[in-house]
Amino acid sequence: MTDAAALPPSTPLQKRVLVVAIVASFIAILDGFVVNLALPAIGRELGGGLVIQQWVVDAYLLTLGALILVAGSLSDHFGRARILEWGLAGFAITSVMCGLAWNGEVLVVSRALQGIAGALLVPSSLAMIITSFSGPSQSKAIGQWSGWTSAAAIVGPLIGGMAVDLLSWRVIFFINVIPAIGIWPMLAGLRAADAARDRSKRIDYLGAFLAMIGLGGPVYAFIEQGRMGWGSVQVWVPLVVGVGAMVLFLIHEARTAEPMLPLRLFAIRNFGWGNIATLAIYAGISLGFFVLGIYLQQVGGMGATAAGIALLPGTVILMLGASYFGGLAGKYGPRWFMTVGPALCGVGFLMALSVQEPLNYWAQVLPGQIVFGLGLATLVAPLTAAILGAVPPEEAGIGSAVNNAVARIAGLIAIAFAGVIVGPVFSRDGLYNALLVTAGLFLIGAVASAVGIRNPAPDAAAASSETDTASDDGGAAGQRA
Repeated sequence: MTDAAALPPSTPLQKRVLVVAIVASFIAILDGFVVNLALPAIGRELGGGLVIQQWVVDAYLLTLGALILVAGSLSDHFGRARILEWGLAGFAITSVMCGLAWNGEVLVVSRALQGIAGALLVPSSLAMIITSFSGPSQSKAIGQWSGWTSAAAIVGPLIGGMAVDLLSWRVIFFINVIPAIGIWPMLAGLRAADAARDRSKRIDYLGAFLAMIGLGGPVYAFIEQGRMGWGSVQVWVPLVVGVGAMVLFLIHEARTAEPMLPLRLFAIRNFGWGNIATLAIYAGISLGFFVLGIYLQQVGGMGATAAGIALLPGTVILMLGASYFGGLAGKYGPRWFMTVGPALCGVGFLMALSVQEPLNYWAQVLPGQIVFGLGLATLVAPLTAAILGAVPPEEAGIGSAVNNAVARIAGLIAIAFAGVIVGPVFSRDGLYNALLVTAGLFLIGAVASAVGIRNPAPDAAAASSETDTASDDGGAAGQRA
């Protein structure tokens, strides 16, 4: 392994790139963690029940998941720094719009616009690191970026909970403006050193539009059916249109010369099966924490800060153990780590079936969160290594973007189904249903890994283990949050 002391010192430009990339990604990732804890407070002030709570999360994930792939093409065409400027400015403006929202509908629209801005932040920030660093310095920079952005998973619940309890849920949106303004001068200074990469490359605008409709139609139907019923024309028409758009999207991506989603990558065994596992696993994570976060506050009687702290053990265990299990997976192969990890996560959520009223966190919730954390630490780095190690090095960027998009879309779909699973009124029975579905999703991820993932040949595993250990330090979970 390369000694960190032997690495050449970073230039002032590289240091500036790293700071900008970390802060920009941190803002986007932090937002996802703080919003979940504010949902009960938002519901109390703006009304709308579970439906509005679902839309506050899914409006953001919808535009983010649909556009995160095309954002990479935009950064290639217009330049990484310029796209990052657009994303940062848009995120700050839409955050203020969210904070000023006077009803649920305005907040949902503002969150959708915020998702568009967020889609420009993460891919462009990582692309800037990749183009500004090379060799061992690049691996070190990516490791630093991953570590700092993963910290959002720890501080997010604390910031969100304290803001809601001590001030207002609106504060969680306003605080996004502070770091955005802070790094703006540094970002503006990078434009001269960041020429557009390839203006001849076509941008798949049609694919992005079809993806938006294809995801948005079914999501709208599953969320709104709770209050309109499946017989409503306002439910089944968006569902049919969305399914049709998704079919057209897949046809278009298969035929267009420069697709935003290269379907040929899914023919690579570990990439295809790894993304199936990702879809199930991250759907389970999103659904499980969505319902637990709301239940602990609305039914369990916890404050937002206490609920945030209550859900931290899994994340802390992930941060402490991901690098260790990533090293083991580099030595022995990822297959069985990707099988055992999701199974442990599922067991952790099944243990929460012991929840009764009145709530006893230490006996009913904490043990399951510890088991879940062990499972998450076991699977995250091997999952990332298996997927990115399956694609050619020159396509690692698009491979990472696809896997990131799959994880976010998994959360989008899972939360859209939350109303169907828990019912119109949140109760202990609804929680039990969600916990069983969550455990089932993790089981699907475990089976997909056991059946589909293949360990690399010993020589290839030895050659890549050093790189995997350097870069897979738990940041993958933070990147997808």
